[in-house]
Amino acid sequence: MLVAECNRAKATVLIVDDSPEMLRYLRVLLELDSYQVETASNGSEALQRVRDGCAPAVVLLDLQMPGMDGLKTLRSLRKLQPDLKVIMCSGVDDPRQVRRAASFGAQAYLTKPVRHLYLSAALERCLNGSPGMGEVSAGANVVALRVAHGREN
Repeated sequence: MLVAECNRAKATVLIVDDSPEMLRYLRVLLELDSYQVETASNGSEALQRVRDGCAPAVVLLDLQMPGMDGLKTLRSLRKLQPDLKVIMCSGVDDPRQVRRAASFGAQAYLTKPVRHLYLSAALERCLNGSPGMGEVSAGANVVALRVAHGREN
């Protein structure tokens, strides 16, 4: 049973992305770190999953999706669960989008292609951060992670 104990899943992460390839890629990265993974292919599906009882510790949310985009999904998720931790993901590194995501309560903003190191760091920050993080500190985390990520590229 020692192997089972070593591979015990950490927290649950809900990945929301309209790209099947990105869903698979992010699932693999998260499962390598022993996270329990749930997926949704759009914002409406993510909201329904949460309404139906999916209780993720963190949501990894794509910004650009057809229909309900990531920011609309973020606002709706926060109405359902105000303390839900959300990490935005986007192929666009736009400071205005980063600020908007922070103002809606996102804890981090990662640019695609998402590197495993940055994803792991963002998740650890969300999960080990102080509960009930306010808008100002959430915004600082978003900007800090975006800047750190941008310098590495």
